[in-house]
Amino acid sequence: MTAPPSRILIVDDDAAMCAMLRTSLERRGYAVETRGGAAEAADALRGGDVDVVVTDLHMRGTDGLALCQRVVADHPNVPVLVITAFGSLDAAIGAIRAGAYDFLPKPFELDALVVALDRALQHRALRVEVARLRRAVGEARRFDELIGDSPAMRRVYDLIERLGDSDATVLITGESGTGKELVARALHRRSRRGNGPFVAINCAALPEPLLESELFGHVRGAFTDARTPRAGLFAQANGGTLLLDEIGELPLPLQAKLLRALQERTIRPIGSDAEVPFDARIIAATNLDLDQAVAERRFRDDLYYRINVVHLELPPLRARGNDVLLLAQAFVERAAAVAGKRVTGLDATAAARLLSYGWPGNVRELHNCVERAVALAQHDQIVPDDLPDRIRNHQPLQLPLVGDDPAELVPMEEVERRYILRVLAAVGGNKKEAARILGFDRTTLYRKLERHGSSTP
Repeated sequence: MTAPPSRILIVDDDAAMCAMLRTSLERRGYAVETRGGAAEAADALRGGDVDVVVTDLHMRGTDGLALCQRVVADHPNVPVLVITAFGSLDAAIGAIRAGAYDFLPKPFELDALVVALDRALQHRALRVEVARLRRAVGEARRFDELIGDSPAMRRVYDLIERLGDSDATVLITGESGTGKELVARALHRRSRRGNGPFVAINCAALPEPLLESELFGHVRGAFTDARTPRAGLFAQANGGTLLLDEIGELPLPLQAKLLRALQERTIRPIGSDAEVPFDARIIAATNLDLDQAVAERRFRDDLYYRINVVHLELPPLRARGNDVLLLAQAFVERAAAVAGKRVTGLDATAAARLLSYGWPGNVRELHNCVERAVALAQHDQIVPDDLPDRIRNHQPLQLPLVGDDPAELVPMEEVERRYILRVLAAVGGNKKEAARILGFDRTTLYRKLERHGSSTP
């Protein structure tokens, strides 16, 4: 479908000038209307079908500066070009202060006007798109820092809302960088414990003795350097929520102690003989396949069932469609504000690069990419040159299964093998997710991978 012509409104009390510009610009493919003064121009603008206003500076009645100010106030997305025979510096400064997008002194070449018009139209398109994305970001920001309007994220929002009045233990799973802690914070804030503390610990970040002390606390003299008693995180989270992040990395001895704490709702600080009750909601998070960890005896099955009361699985960024651009726009605005730069969004080519990339690092990788792009940006939009090489030069994976040449046709078993590997690549090697997509149970998937000689894709 051919795009409609850009609509130009020319305002000048010189009828001959209006006629000349109209004829010349219509030959260039523009749709042009002319008006002899500011009052008539206001009537045309009220119809809402003007893309750019071109006005003379000195006219009878309301002059071009006053018209420019009115257009800027009433129609902020319509740029104004001011032209005049009095091309002084003071006139140019006055026009820019009045909000004009550009200033052209007479006499001017028609080509110069066309270049200025095209720049003004690009500026208008950018403002409209930035406004649309900002509205979309606001509408999609339903849960504080969580942004997205894809079906997958709407399911996450729905589950968060339904869990608002519950103290049930929640297990959040998803690839690294998908925002598991943000979801945990949203669950906390929307619960009846929202005014209480939110305490988080990364179970993979501390050695086992220190992790036990952090979780359960200790009494004075429990070990070397334990000069004062310390309340553990279970106690510190009383009345609120405790997030056990990366719970799949919890050492087996601590898994047994954690299980007992969750069952009895009490903890025993290191070195103490007394049981201390706690009142905290427990949220666990991991990027590991806990089913596989249980099967391999790296994670206790009884603890798994205890923490997996409600399972909330976060989608990878590659499965969230245009949420990539919503998130990118939000990150651009945040990074530009911090850097003090006038970067307003992405150009179309950069946006296409972001959409085609697979984002193995998910939202965290996108955030870092945008932050870097804003730091390097030399224009008011991020362009492909501002993006990292791996994203700018990325070519989507294509896996042809069959060709038109009979010599290229392959047995069905080979087609199955290639497709299984393609699905595994798309989900970052997550066999549980691949089995779900393929319609297999995990045992069947393992068997097929072993038969195809691809047990380690």
